[in-house]
Amino acid sequence: MPKTRIYCSTQKPLKIGIMGGTFDPVHYGHLVTAEAASDLFSLSTVIFVPSGRPPHKRAFSVTDPWERYGMTELATCSNLRFRMCDIEVCRPGYSYTIDTVRAFRTAYGEEAELYFITGADAILEIMTWHRIDELMKECHFIAAYRPGYDREHLRDAVEQMSRDFSQRIHLIEVPALAISSTDIRRRLQEGRTIKYLLPEPVIHRIAERGLYVGSGTHE
Repeated sequence: MPKTRIYCSTQKPLKIGIMGGTFDPVHYGHLVTAEAASDLFSLSTVIFVPSGRPPHKRAFSVTDPWERYGMTELATCSNLRFRMCDIEVCRPGYSYTIDTVRAFRTAYGEEAELYFITGADAILEIMTWHRIDELMKECHFIAAYRPGYDREHLRDAVEQMSRDFSQRIHLIEVPALAISSTDIRRRLQEGRTIKYLLPEPVIHRIAERGLYVGSGTHE
């Protein structure tokens, strides 16, 4: 198994993107989101952190964390600004964002700006996240949404949070978010093509390991 690693850089000032998610499986929507966030916010690097045991998916079957880590590593290795971290995969018990962000804060120091990249749906539920008051003090959030998403509803929901919280949430539109892991799993279960929805090396890994075929659909 890979050793837990948090990459550090000598570039100053450091602006670190943390791309958290289940990545079950990783797809082009994730990659385009990370690239867009890196470009728009001038991030030094974007570090993908596949979740180990995501607490918000306790009721669903989730693919083995090392399988998801391996697929994500294959998908990101060609981008020099992308890195991987297995901190959540190695962590026992449920994976909470606050623990991960605190680990990055310790690694990069107080001067670094941390940006946690996630989806619009997750942001709408952010006030239910574990120790959210502490988490909001540690990092900014980049919330990605797909074209056609009700941006005004999303903006209104963000503004209804406390003033300090709303100023730390940034919205970006990402066309590739029309792709979803749920749809990819469903296609595989139905024997339909997934070509051009995710990188070829990930498609080959899924085929080699027989992932998602015959498994129940989960969210």
